Amino acid sequence: MPAPVFEEFDPASTCACPGCVHWRRVGPSPLPGRFGGHPAARGVLVVAAAASAALAASTPTAAAYGAPPVPHRSAVPVDPAPETPQGTKSPLHGPNGASVQGPVTTPPITRTQIINRAKTWVGAQVPYSMSLYWTDGYRQDCSGYVSMAWGLTGNEWTGTLGQFATRITKDELQPGDILLFHNPDNPEKGSHVVIFGGWTDYTHTSYTAYEQTPPRARRQTTPYAYWTDSAKYLPYRYNGLIADPGTLGAPAGRTAVPFPGAAYFGPGADNKYVTLLGQLLVARGAGSHYAKGPGPVWGPSDQRATQAFQRAQGWTGAAADGLPGPRTWELLATGKGRNVKPAGTAPPAPASHGVPGYPGRNYFRPGTANDHITELGRQLIKKGYGRFYPDGPHPAWGEADRRAVEAFQRAQGWRGGAADGYPGPETWRRLFL
Repeated sequence: MPAPVFEEFDPASTCACPGCVHWRRVGPSPLPGRFGGHPAARGVLVVAAAASAALAASTPTAAAYGAPPVPHRSAVPVDPAPETPQGTKSPLHGPNGASVQGPVTTPPITRTQIINRAKTWVGAQVPYSMSLYWTDGYRQDCSGYVSMAWGLTGNEWTGTLGQFATRITKDELQPGDILLFHNPDNPEKGSHVVIFGGWTDYTHTSYTAYEQTPPRARRQTTPYAYWTDSAKYLPYRYNGLIADPGTLGAPAGRTAVPFPGAAYFGPGADNKYVTLLGQLLVARGAGSHYAKGPGPVWGPSDQRATQAFQRAQGWTGAAADGLPGPRTWELLATGKGRNVKPAGTAPPAPASHGVPGYPGRNYFRPGTANDHITELGRQLIKKGYGRFYPDGPHPAWGEADRRAVEAFQRAQGWRGGAADGYPGPETWRRLFL
């Protein structure tokens, strides 16, 4: 079961001293780490500085880590740290520092996965940098952090992250969404982005923020919408969000991922869109067709589940062939159309050509990869044809499979086209007798 994304956090400070009361009234403002985090301490800064020069050079304390520093954004009067620009749009970086070029896509991801990815940088205490890249290839600033958490295939910046998301309201915010402030007139002044981790109180005045900010990635209770420039932070939801069973997530059976094309589905397909299709179908009531759950390799379960959804729409014939087209994907992506009616038991695997379990010739061709090929190889080994499999059977069709099948067919006394190395219904029947 995925880890829940909502957590309990310590409430914000309720100190009643005059200094804290004053600063809570005018809005929180951070202190440099060397002076501690208590706002009332501002009155003794000069004395502290004169008393010990060593304090100015010391390592920031835990209080500094917990305070809300903003040196990479618009400086506030009590925090005169210099402003610095944010990193720009860039590709991912490989293990040797070389960039990994390619189009930036919107891969599907759940809310739990977003939060868990965000936690990895917090746990590793990834230091803030506008020019360095972490071992996963993402730039170590605020927008690189969100790019990493969303699983984007490139490093975006505050000026482009909105292109991968949709504006939502404050009331719609859920873990994995973001709060984004981009200043188009001066991107170096104020622009910032944080990941929303969940409300910390019933009044929805504070939330858990995951963010990459000096000195390192952190998770911290934060006033809505942010410590500074609060009105300029806008909530967004990632377009590639998919349902996350067992957690508060995207509406079941919906996604903003566009139809990738028919070539991504069918025998031989092995990609993330097959998994996403399966997740959408399960959310729409077709889960009984999956014995082990959706996966990236196309198989009979995917075809049967797709066909069940198509038939639930009243389609027949070629319109219910079990292969998703643009219309099937549109209904799944938007949550529209009819759900698959639940059945008492999952239907048995259909028989092809009257032979139970035989999936059809299309599953045994060069370029295909599926569980039937592995099952075929295992049965051939049992029948004494293991010499053709030095490394054991694999789900991808290869020459070892063809030669083993051909040897088995010849052992039946077949010749010519009847011993071509590709299993037909009679070959399958005799193998599994």
